[in-house]
Amino acid sequence: MPEPRIVILTAPSGAGKTTLARRLQEALPQLCFSVSATTRPPRPGERHGVDYYFLSEDEFRRLIEQGELIEYEEVYPGRFYGTLRREIEQASRDHPVLLDIDVKGALRVKERFGDEAFAIFVQPPSLEALAERLRNRGTEDDTTLRQRLERARMELAMADRFDAVVVNDDLERAAAETLRLVRSFLERP
Repeated sequence: MPEPRIVILTAPSGAGKTTLARRLQEALPQLCFSVSATTRPPRPGERHGVDYYFLSEDEFRRLIEQGELIEYEEVYPGRFYGTLRREIEQASRDHPVLLDIDVKGALRVKERFGDEAFAIFVQPPSLEALAERLRNRGTEDDTTLRQRLERARMELAMADRFDAVVVNDDLERAAAETLRLVRSFLERP
């Protein structure tokens, strides 16, 4: 099997990791985006197999039992997210894989792949800014907003466990810093 190269972007929900992932893909077309699996329903405009693999809870649990997930997490009650083994098996030096995953899952992947994985924690400028971004997204009600902010507090406490932290207080600067870090990782022998 070819030596894997894995780039991981992780962050509390709403911090901008998906936007930064898209910027990385534009700048580094050799990056293969790993589509995550989830049990949450699609948001408007999201497509199965492109944004996520949208699965029932039974389908997701079957993948767990069959060992088809590298990592998974029940991020919110009844809402599972995970990385499919087949998405990682395509990773190589020439075609690294880009993961856009939750914080605990990112730690599991980093632990499993060590130096062949580079994990960047995308940090919002503040919890208040994060709450505002989530409100502006228009996908959260008061209950889910509260859940996401509670989880964000826990996730922010883990930032120092990653290879790098990028504060997303200015998108252009954060994108440039993320690109610099990833290029440096990919160019290493």
